[in-house]
Formats: sequence, C-alpha cells, structure tokens
Amino acid sequence: MKEILTKYFSGEINGSEERKLFGQMEYDESLRAEYIRLQNIYALTLLGQHPSQEAEGVKGFTTFTQRLQARKRQMKARVMLQYAATALLLITSTFFLTRALLLRSNAAIEMNTLYVPAGQRAQLTLHDGTQVWLNAQSTLTYPARFSGNRREVSVVGEAYFDVAENRQKPFVVTTQQLTMEVLGTEFNVYSYPEAGYTQTSLVEGSLRVSETSNKNKSVLLSPYHQVTFSDNKMQLDKLNNPEHLLWRDGIYSFHNEQLIKILAKLELYYDITILVEDPEIFNIRYTGKFRQRDGIDEILHILQKIQSFKIHKDKENNLITLSK
Repeated sequence: MKEILTKYFSGEINGSEERKLFGQMEYDESLRAEYIRLQNIYALTLLGQHPSQEAEGVKGFTTFTQRLQARKRQMKARVMLQYAATALLLITSTFFLTRALLLRSNAAIEMNTLYVPAGQRAQLTLHDGTQVWLNAQSTLTYPARFSGNRREVSVVGEAYFDVAENRQKPFVVTTQQLTMEVLGTEFNVYSYPEAGYTQTSLVEGSLRVSETSNKNKSVLLSPYHQVTFSDNKMQLDKLNNPEHLLWRDGIYSFHNEQLIKILAKLELYYDITILVEDPEIFNIRYTGKFRQRDGIDEILHILQKIQSFKIHKDKENNLITLSK
C-alpha cells in the first residue's frame, strides 16, 4: 500500500487504485497516519519558493518522490513540520476530508483553509480540477469537495484562478467587497484588507463581477479588462500591464508605477512596515521586475540605484525607513 501512496502523490495512480487506497485507510490506522504525514510534507513543497526553470522544477519533484521512498521518513517529517510551524502554515487537511471527497458521502462538507505566509506563495488543485495560485499573506477557504449546483470558495489577499469548465456548476469566488461568477476562465483577484480596494483582472473567458453586499450591481468582464472596487464604486478599465500577474512565477512586475503604490504592495507581500520621511520620494515612478525570493532588502536596493535614498532597517520593530 505504501507503493500506492507514492503513486498517489506522484500523480500516477489510477481510479481503481485510488478507491482501493482510501478504502483500506478506513480501517488501517498506520496507513492513514502515513497518508496524513506525507500530505503535510507535500503541502510544504507547494508552499516553498517555486523554481523558475523547468530543470529545477523536475529536480525538486524528483527530490520529493525520493523522500517518499526513503527509510528515514520520520526524522525528515519532523524537520519539515518544524519548518511548517515556523512559517505559520495553517492548512486543515485530514484523511476524513479526502475520503469524503472521493467517496462522495452524504455527510456535511467540511472546509479547508490554506494560509500563505509573507514572502511565500503556493499552488493547489481543487476537487474539480481548478488550479489556484496564492500570493504572500493570502488565505483561501474551500470545501473538500464541491456539492450542490455551485462551486464556491473565498479569498483574502491575492489569488489567481484557472477554473475547470463546468457549465452545470458555476464557480464562485467571494471576497469582502466583490463576488465573481464564472463557468471556466482565468482571472486574478487582489483583495488585501489593508489595500483599501479590491481588483479583479480577467485573462481568459468571461467573468461576472458583482458587489458582495448588492448582487444587483454587476459588470461583465471581457478578456484583458479589470474592475476595481473602491469607495463603494466599481470602475471598469483595460488591463494595461498583464505582467503584474507574473507573481504566480515568483516575479513582481511594475510598469510606470509610483513608489508609494509599490511600497504599499511590498508591505503586504513581506509583512513589514515601510516609513517614508520625505513625501516627494513617493512621486518617483518605476518600471521593472523583481524576483520574490530576492526579498525586500534586495528590491529596495535595486530601487535605490534608480533614485537615491537612504534605507534604515529596524529589525526589532519590523520597520524600514526611507529618507533622502
């Protein structure tokens, strides 16, 4: 059965093997415990910094499958789980939820919550095949399996969705301010509470966006358009810089943006406070790309080369001060 576990996490398992695996886990406690342990480790591999090159990606996946087959599993699991505690990864994921997903039981559907810490990103595939990417300091709440006539999830922070098409079951994403309904499409949602606005950008397909508190107020987006909700108003615009969606690949892209807006996003992505002593610095505009893994210090040093300013870091108070 442990060989089937390896095939399951490698994506090589077939339907009959999958049913056999979860059927046996119902009464085999040791197998169930091993499944949960490996599932937690696999979640951590998704949370980590995603390699930008295909060769590195293959290498990372190969390393994971080798860990599945290694004899010293328990010690490696402890190391990974300690890292999980440090990173504050909050993911509810149990055998019983997965079993309910596969066996389609009539019990009430429990909800999963995935939180991505500052400076990280994660990717997961939902029960219907929809792929979701989560940016730093973002939370996705989703069911173990979709039931009824709608597929519903909620987001706090930033997420990119590649929705599996199902014309009988619309896919619904809810944020505090906006609700999005689709059949099959790709779109980005930016909804950090601290940002003061919510923005939805459509890449492919069609997307109906309405106010969460008033479903009668809605707009229908076409590809490469976006809607921004701020001050209780929805504004429809063209998606002028599609490259800002490259955060899925660990790249932050800015095009002719004021420093004040860039710093606001960096504060959210890296969970740090940035204080600017000289307001005129805010008006400087930048165009460029930064790798997420470079970190806040390296990004600020790159910006510093374009327009000179001083950087003072207060680690004790998690504060960075910029001055002329």
